[in-house]
Amino acid sequence: MPQIIPIKDLKNTAEISEMVHAAKEPIYVTKNGYGDMVIMSMELYETTMKRLDIYRDLELSEKDIESGRINDARQSLGKLKEKYEL
Repeated sequence: MPQIIPIKDLKNTAEISEMVHAAKEPIYVTKNGYGDMVIMSMELYETTMKRLDIYRDLELSEKDIESGRINDARQSLGKLKEKYEL
């Protein structure tokens, strides 16, 4: 279950840092009862960004397959061998 804290709790930065690292998930910060921002550890941020990059690459690959922009691996390697006389 996600943690939600009011913005006034951000005053105690050491405690917030401990909370973020212990949670292993984003912490939602509210202002006047409404969602305002999300905080997370650097490790979680980097993992999330890597995962997003992978999903983006997969989406591009699927679009290439759908549009027919693919090559057979054996044929491509054969052409490279011929070109570079390997």
